[in-house]
Amino acid sequence: MKIEREGSVLSIIFDRPEKKNALTRAMYMAATRALAQADQDEDIGAVLFSGAGGFFTAGNDIGDFLLAEAKGEPDDFPAFAFIRALAACETPLVAAIEGVAIGIGATLILHCDLVYAAPSAAFRMPFIDLGLVPEAAATLLLPRRVGMAKAAEFLLLGEPFDAQEALRLGLVNEMIAPKDLKDFALERARCLAHKPRAALVASRRLMRGDRREILERIDEEGRLFGLALQSREARAAFAAFVSRSKPP
Repeated sequence: MKIEREGSVLSIIFDRPEKKNALTRAMYMAATRALAQADQDEDIGAVLFSGAGGFFTAGNDIGDFLLAEAKGEPDDFPAFAFIRALAACETPLVAAIEGVAIGIGATLILHCDLVYAAPSAAFRMPFIDLGLVPEAAATLLLPRRVGMAKAAEFLLLGEPFDAQEALRLGLVNEMIAPKDLKDFALERARCLAHKPRAALVASRRLMRGDRREILERIDEEGRLFGLALQSREARAAFAAFVSRSKPP
């Protein structure tokens, strides 16, 4: 994970390309601290999420989930703190997405104000396939954004969708060539950062609706997620994933 200050923009870069930027506990904690820093520092006007090595993020590191399960404390998994921080963040959030955006990599965009994607962006929310339930208030926000039918395809069937489909559905603002993606998204983030802050924060809060409703859904999803993490279905899915990941 890299946290970089680029003028008035704080960049959170998922930087673990050898694992397709799969997120570890330490990475979640660093990102959560960065979001808190953005809200506390008046000189930071926007946050930009991106990934290294041609990937956004492959989602949660399965090894961390196995660790959480072994300790019997899924509610303490730092992913949940990060998700709550996303929903509560007062600073505008921008994402530049290239390559895989799986799990939290896909649900994260539901909390971003502006999302730009390269043609290679590939989204998937495979929670149910892993014996889990969706997170990040996806069960509330995704049907509102794309309708119940498409939300069922993405959340219940776990079907993938590409940048073109994300653009068509309004989940992405614009498709940008890979060589220009980060600079374009950074320019858009700087544009937000230079707006009158009080008016921007108030307008953003009004657009997002009832924050309590979103946080309550995140908590309910988290409770069910924790129970599912202990289930036989999840254990079997994780074991199969680990088995497929081992070298022959």
